[in-house]
This record gives sequence, structure tokens and C-alpha cells, in this order.
Amino acid sequence: MARPTSPQLTEAEQRIMDQLWAMGEASVRQLTEALEPKYGLAYTTVLTTVRIMADKGYVDFRKDGRAHIFRPTLSREGAQRKAIGSVMQSLFGGSPRELAQHLVAEEQLTLDDIEALRAELIAKHGDRS
Repeated sequence: MARPTSPQLTEAEQRIMDQLWAMGEASVRQLTEALEPKYGLAYTTVLTTVRIMADKGYVDFRKDGRAHIFRPTLSREGAQRKAIGSVMQSLFGGSPRELAQHLVAEEQLTLDDIEALRAELIAKHGDRS
């Protein structure tokens, strides 16, 4: 039975997407050459992962001679939205407040972070204090 499509990118998919976002588009060979020094990925591993990503709709491709040139169909921001939305839904009951409270309780947000968020919220929604 096939594994269901994950709303989040796997670690391997994330590496490839980071490279595609940086390059704009690339062949499997170009991706392998870019990723191999740091991650030691083989051509066949990159090829398999990119094909899975294409099946999931994360990337699209065009033919260029015998090569397939892949490009992301999801922006970095879109991937962030999907991942955060999935985490928020599965772990925090879909509540942005509970997620933010968790980040504060776990000391993941500093006072500077909170002030910056407050300023951003006021700019977006106005001061309701």
C-alpha cells in the first residue's frame, strides 16, 4: 500500500527543495552535483526522491532533450504555511493561540520576539488594547 502524501516535506525532500528554491530549476544531475558534497547523495537517490516529490505535487518538470528539468511548484512560504498548519492542526487543535502559548512556555520566544510580533499584529489589525 502506498504511503499517503505528507503535508510536510521529509528531510530529504527539504534538502532538494532548498536547492531548487536557490537554483530556480535543475536537472537531477545538477541537483546531485549540488547536494553530493554535503550530503553524499547518489544520483539514483535524488532521482527517486524527485519523482516522489513530483507525484506529491511539490515539483513539476519539463523535458529538455533526454533530461527532465525540475522546478518547485510550492514556494518556501507555501511550504512553511503547510507545515505549520499541519503541526497546529495535529498538535494544537488548530489553535494559533495554543501554538503561540506553547512557544512562550517552552521559552522559544524571547521578549524581543514577542514585541516584534505585537508590532506586526498592530500594524496588520490595529491596536485593540
